[in-house]
Formats: sequence, structure tokens, C-alpha cells
Amino acid sequence: MLNVIWAFLIVSGIAACLFRTVFLGEADAPGKMVSALFASGSASMEILVGLCGMMCFWLGVSRIMESTGLTEALARRLRPLFRVIMPGVPDGHPALGSITMNLAANMLGLDNAATPLGIRAMKELETLNPRKGVATDAEIMFLVINTSAVTIFPVSVILYRAKFGAAMPTDVFLPILIATTCSTLVGFLAVAFCQRLSLLRAPLLAFFAALAGLGAGVACWAAYAGANLASQATAVSNSLLLAFIAGVVLYGTLKKQSVYDAFIKGAKEGFSVTFAILPYLVAMLAAIAVFRASGLLDLVLDGFRWAFAAAGCDTTFVDALPVAAVKPLSGSGARGMMLSVFQQFGPDSLQGRIASIMQGSTETTFYVLAVYFGAVGITRVRHAVWCGLAADLASCVAAILVGYLFFG
Repeated sequence: MLNVIWAFLIVSGIAACLFRTVFLGEADAPGKMVSALFASGSASMEILVGLCGMMCFWLGVSRIMESTGLTEALARRLRPLFRVIMPGVPDGHPALGSITMNLAANMLGLDNAATPLGIRAMKELETLNPRKGVATDAEIMFLVINTSAVTIFPVSVILYRAKFGAAMPTDVFLPILIATTCSTLVGFLAVAFCQRLSLLRAPLLAFFAALAGLGAGVACWAAYAGANLASQATAVSNSLLLAFIAGVVLYGTLKKQSVYDAFIKGAKEGFSVTFAILPYLVAMLAAIAVFRASGLLDLVLDGFRWAFAAAGCDTTFVDALPVAAVKPLSGSGARGMMLSVFQQFGPDSLQGRIASIMQGSTETTFYVLAVYFGAVGITRVRHAVWCGLAADLASCVAAILVGYLFFG
């Protein structure tokens, strides 16, 4: 599937570029596409360099946890849930601890911590894979949960809204929480359907009840904190992060483990893992750059605008759709689209608020797929793409509906 998608992005983009050049007389179209293609290569290296240091650090911390038994203890706590959603992963496997830490980092909005831990988890899941190069059920479940991205603290979106002068930068907090919950739920249900998992199990029902309770608690905090929510959430997230690092090192020291040696061992692994990702990252970013530079994305959006107008629907939200359209392909590209909406319509416009909800409620499906699966050499992704895109679609629809409900 990934081969087909990658080829489609490249071939359709170049075909559209040639059509514009030959039939529409846009002589500069090929030059713009070549520039975008070369820029994608530079962007790949910039991403990799930025990722390398954090990868080494977090895999070092993860190795300390493993050597002290913290990873195994963490996995035991969630064993009943993992038995339901990842039945192919045996009890006590180290992947379960890394998965737990990755999901916790995602919920707190700690992207720099989540990616290395996610790659570590994927590498550990790959040790159970009997068919190298083909994604397992557990790997797909883990990846789709990551791409659907339950984020309790969408700090970056709130800060960008504040930077652009929003009257109440945090007014999208609850809508984002609703939309990201819808995204995760749909992504999980899509994978469960494909893998024929039983949903009426006590651990799973308890997890969703806990998630709903957490969401309600955070919503109450948001109402109480008001305009101070962004600064408070940043302080809480960073404090939890620092406390976690200190706790791991202190626990390892008290257990008389060689924490420095364990950290160095994990950091060396992080260096090699990071550069193994480069070919996959270059391939995906190049295809995305070609497709965006071709103008096909703009054409698709114009078609949506015409279709909704013909049906008698309000088309205001269409101005925010570039965020949702680009988000599965590029996180930085989607952020740029959101900022463009802010500049054109303002952060407090309906378009600006819907764009904010879209940006904060899901992850970059193809980027996560390229990085996580690329780290373990998986090329046959099975139903991972479609389940991830189902979560993206749910996020987009929920963002539009919630945006109109709260601000329309």
C-alpha cells in the first residue's frame, strides 16, 4: 500500500506540473517543483539532526528504566489492557513499557520525548515479528493510536493563537479535546474491526471510562484556569517531565545500578536508529513536496467548496480545510497552513478556530508511518494507512462540527 501511495503522490504531482506547463503556459511550474523537491531533502536532514539528540537522550533514559526493572513494572500495571488490544504481545515484554511511556508523553504534548520512545517501542515490537518487512497487528495498533494522538495539552496551538493576538487563546482547548478523542476512538475501532478484536472486555471499558474522566477533569481545569491555561499546562508538563527524569536516575542510583553506563548504551542505540530513518524520511517528504507544489491540493479544495455550495451548505470551513488536508502529510506544513489562515482571517474567526482544532486534534499520519515503520524496515503496512486516515477523517469532521457548535 505504501508503494502505491508514494508512487501516486510522485506521478500525479509531476503529471499535473507538466499539464500546467504545456497546456496552461506556466513556464515556471517545473522550476518551483524542483525547488520544492530539493528543499524537502534539506528538510529531511534538519528533522534528522533535530531528532538525533533527543533520540539519544530518551533512549538513554529508557535503557536506565529497563535496567532497573521500571519498564517491566509499568507494563505489569497495564497488562490487562494490552492483553485485549495487543494479544500478540506476551506478558512482560519490554515493548509494553515503552508503549506506555510513549502514550503518556503524547498526552502531555511532549513531542520530543514521544518520538524516541515510540521508535524504541516499535523496535521492540519488531522482535516479535515473524515476517520481516510486514507490519504485525500490534505494530499497526500502536501506530494508529499514535497518529490519532490523544493530546490533553495542545500547548503549541494555544501559544500560536496567543502570538497572533487571539482574545482568548485557550477557547479552543475543549473543542480540541473533543475532536482528538473522536479521532482516537475511530482509529482504534477501525483497527479493532480489521483485526477482529473483542471490544466488550472489562479492561477496555475501564480504560475508556478513565479517559472520559480525565477529559472531564481537564475540562474543569480549563474552565478554572481561563487565559492562564497555556502557561499552567506548559509548567505542569515540563515539571512532570523533569520529575520523571530525576526519579528514574535516583531510583537507578538507589538500586545500585550503573546509570551512566546504561544511559550511554541507550544513547548509542539512539544514534544508529536515527540515521536508519533517513532514507524513509527523504522518500516521504519528497513525495509530499511534489504533490503540494503541483497545485493538486488547491484543486481538490476548490472542488470541495463548489460541492458544499451546490448542496446549500455554509462553506466558511473550507478555508480551514488545507490544515486537515496537509496534516496527514506534514506537521510543519499543516502548521504553516494554520498560520496562513490566522493571517488571512484572524485567529478568532470561525476559520481560524476550526483550523486550530484541526491542527491540535491529530498527528501526521504519513510522517509517523515513515519514521516508525522506517526505523524497523517495514514496507508492507497492511491496513495501517487506511485506519490512520479514518482517524484523520474523524478528526476533520469532528473539528468542523465542534467548531460550528462552539463558535458558529
